[in-house]
Amino acid sequence: MKHVLVVDDDKAIRGLLADYLSKYALRVTAVTNSHDASRVFAAETVDLLIVDLNLGHEDGLEIVRSLASKTDVPIIIISGHRLEEADKVVGLELGAIDYIAKPFAMREFLARVRTGLRYRPMRVTDKDRRTYVFSDWKLKLWKRQLIGLDGEETKLTAGEFNLLVAFLRSPRQILTREQLLSASRVHDEEVFDRSIDVLILRLRRKLESDASTPRLIKTERGAGYFLDADVETEDARRSSVS
Repeated sequence: MKHVLVVDDDKAIRGLLADYLSKYALRVTAVTNSHDASRVFAAETVDLLIVDLNLGHEDGLEIVRSLASKTDVPIIIISGHRLEEADKVVGLELGAIDYIAKPFAMREFLARVRTGLRYRPMRVTDKDRRTYVFSDWKLKLWKRQLIGLDGEETKLTAGEFNLLVAFLRSPRQILTREQLLSASRVHDEEVFDRSIDVLILRLRRKLESDASTPRLIKTERGAGYFLDADVETEDARRSSVS
């Protein structure tokens, strides 16, 4: 049975969502704050996280920011107040896979939850000791670390990591939006406008000296995106050029 964690400080909403999802063979844990959410994550397996942006003295975006850098669990944001496009884009930039505005129909909510639960992240195990070397960067798969020439680590969300790995596995090959959506854990059924554009922009800002004139991740108009770089694959035994 899939486990859904709901974080919302509104008792009525919290109870409504928990009761409704429980009717559809889902186990639901409902909490009020980030401390309780972290406690649940530490003790149990969570398959989907639902976070309200307005949590009294807390900002739901901070929960998204923190957890998206540590876990591949898909995150859905709900909000009844912050409905501007900028807020939605920020939520997606931080690693959420969906943003639902209140009030919403419960059947639509259930459909989005089910779609989120079908998300399958790119799996990289601690046995995969490969390091991708490209341009001025190294990506250590087993540590999920992006390291620059200065030895400093640049943090990646789970979506950013998955997207970068997709590019590194196919250097100088054009990847379609559908391929990138699948690789980066964004919805494969309901594609949000600009979702891939947001992820690409995030990666460019982290990889490029000038994201407005990218030299690594380039656009092939009408076709997709590609990584314009030589990529070496290193492990403990050998180095090879992909």
